[in-house]
Amino acid sequence: MRVKNSRCGTGGANRALIDNTLCPANENVYAFLDKVFTEVAQMFPFEYIHIGGDEAAKNFWAKSDAVKTLMQREGLRNMEEVQSYFVKRAEKIVQSKGKKLMGWDEILEGGLPPEASVMSWRGMAGGIEAAKQGHHVVMAPMDYTYVDLMQGDPLVEPPEFATLRLNQSYKFEPVPEGVDPNLILGGEACLWSEHTTNMRAGEYLLWPRGLAVAESVWSPKEKKNWPGFVKRVENQFDRLDVEKIKYSRSMYDAAFIPSIDENGQLKVELQTEIPGLDIYYSFDETNPDEYYPKYEKALLIPKDALHLKVITYRDGKPIGKQINMPVEELLKRTRTKKG
Repeated sequence: MRVKNSRCGTGGANRALIDNTLCPANENVYAFLDKVFTEVAQMFPFEYIHIGGDEAAKNFWAKSDAVKTLMQREGLRNMEEVQSYFVKRAEKIVQSKGKKLMGWDEILEGGLPPEASVMSWRGMAGGIEAAKQGHHVVMAPMDYTYVDLMQGDPLVEPPEFATLRLNQSYKFEPVPEGVDPNLILGGEACLWSEHTTNMRAGEYLLWPRGLAVAESVWSPKEKKNWPGFVKRVENQFDRLDVEKIKYSRSMYDAAFIPSIDENGQLKVELQTEIPGLDIYYSFDETNPDEYYPKYEKALLIPKDALHLKVITYRDGKPIGKQINMPVEELLKRTRTKKG
C-alpha cells in the first residue's frame, strides 16, 4: 500500500513504486492508519483486525535517513526492530478501536507487541514460538493449508510454484506437541486469488483439500484416519456433483518418483495417495488400460522410450487421469533434486 507523503525521505519516486512499504518514521502514516482502522472496525463486527505484516520489503527503509534517525532515537538495532516498532504502534491504534491485532508470523521478528496474535504461514515454527511467548495463534502453515497450490502432478495441474496433495493436507495438526492448546485459536485454509482466474478454478483448488483442513481442525488427532477420510470425501463428491460444484479428483492420480540407479539408468517409482488403486502403464506410445502391465515395483525406463503413460484403476474401472509423462521431464526432475 502506498500513501501520499508517506514515503521516507530518500530513494526517489521510481524506487517507491517497487518497494512501497509504509514509512515507520513518518507520523502521517499513523494518522492514515487511524482513519483506515476506524472504518474497518465500523464495517466488521469481529474481534480481530489482521494487519498483514508478511514479506515487508525493508531495503527502502535501510536507505532512509528518516528511518536512521528513528532508529537512533528509539534504540532500534536492525530493520526487524524497525518493523516491530511499526507493528507495536499499529497495535495501539487497533486497540483504540476496541479490537485486537493479528499479523502473520513475520511480526515475531524484532519482538511481538504485548497482546498481538500470530497467524503462522511459514510452517509451524512461528506459531509455536508465539505460543511459547504466551500469545494466541492461528495455524495456517503453507506446507499443509495453502490450497492454492497444485494438488497433483505439475504436468496435469494448473501451474503454481509448489504442490500440496490431499494426504499432506490431512496430516495438518493445528495443536503441536509441547504447546498450550488454549493458545491455539484454530487453523485456516488459505486460497490466495492472485492466480485464481475464476470461481470455478477456485472451487477446484478448495475441494476436497478444504475438507482435509476442516477435519484436521475439528477432529481430535487420535480419531483421524486417512482411509476413513477418503470414504467420507467420496461421499462429499456425490453432494458436490448435485450442487454442480467443481472439485479436484487428483487424489486418484499416480505420483512419479524418478531417480538414477547405480548403473546410471533412469528409474521411476509410482505411488497412489489412496489405498486400493492399481496402476497400469505403457512405454510404447499407446494408451494403457487394465490389460497393460500392472505396476508392481520400480520401473527401469527403456532407452528408446519417449513417454511413460500411466492410469489408475479401482475394481476394474478407470478412476484417475491418464498421465503421459515425457521421459525428458523425468530426467529433468532427477537433475532438479540433485541441484
